[in-house]
Amino acid sequence: MIHPEASAFVAAARGWIGTPYRHQASVKGAGADCLGLVRGVWREVLGPEPETTPAYSPDWAEVGAEETLLEAARRWLIEIPVGEARAGDVLLFRMSEGAAVKHCAILSHAGPPEARMIHAYWGRSVVESWMGPWWRRRLAAAFRWPLIEET
Repeated sequence: MIHPEASAFVAAARGWIGTPYRHQASVKGAGADCLGLVRGVWREVLGPEPETTPAYSPDWAEVGAEETLLEAARRWLIEIPVGEARAGDVLLFRMSEGAAVKHCAILSHAGPPEARMIHAYWGRSVVESWMGPWWRRRLAAAFRWPLIEET
């Protein structure tokens, strides 16, 4: 078993930049939401997705207190301390205090001078943006991708 190079995940995520935001979509160039981006990068670097994503509404995290996204990440990714996140890692965010984790991104540059992330931005597209104080305050968890079979 080996761990894929972080650069492979960053390069794959950058290939999605400009993909329009589409709720529940995961098709490079056609549409993706934040989870769709992570799913698409999984497929490009690791192969088939490990489970089928159930349908979800745009307000799923506000409707219930279940940590659906966080629990799924813990099933398939390797949780690490937030302070140890490096380029290529998956980041999860709480959009408001006490709310369930709802947003995900791929860290593209850990800094210095500034951290940057790639994510699907509601109403826009997949973008690479600065991870300023607003995002850092909402960062809830960080994960590494799983190991893959050596060929």
